[in-house]
Amino acid sequence: MRQTPPLWFWVVSALGLLWNLAGVAAFVHEMFLMDLGSLPEVQRLYFEERPLWATAGYAAAVLGGALGCVALLLRKEWALPMLVICLVGIIIQIFHSLALGNALEIFGPEGLALPFMVFTIACLLTWFAYYARHRQWID
Repeated sequence: MRQTPPLWFWVVSALGLLWNLAGVAAFVHEMFLMDLGSLPEVQRLYFEERPLWATAGYAAAVLGGALGCVALLLRKEWALPMLVICLVGIIIQIFHSLALGNALEIFGPEGLALPFMVFTIACLLTWFAYYARHRQWID
């Protein structure tokens, strides 16, 4: 039987949605609006040579995260699989960036802060969806 979630459930879900919508905006900007010609050559090449599978991981991350948080707000159980898809997409992105894309050399150590913050928040939101399902706040 579905239980009534506490106020903080709604706050966390709404903040998660805002965070993931910022990710969607960043994806749209990077895919369609960013002027690659204005970047240093090494950064321009990083974006131009990114393989399709890494871009697909990026898309899965932002769309899975946004849909997962919408599902939380709708109190739907499919929030958890969407947030797992988001997490897998982030892992794909980080693997490409660090293992194959030389992101550390290109963007420096400070370039690691955002990917690991994104990964940490995605882990927390995935756990949160699991917890909400366990508490019967979503079904």
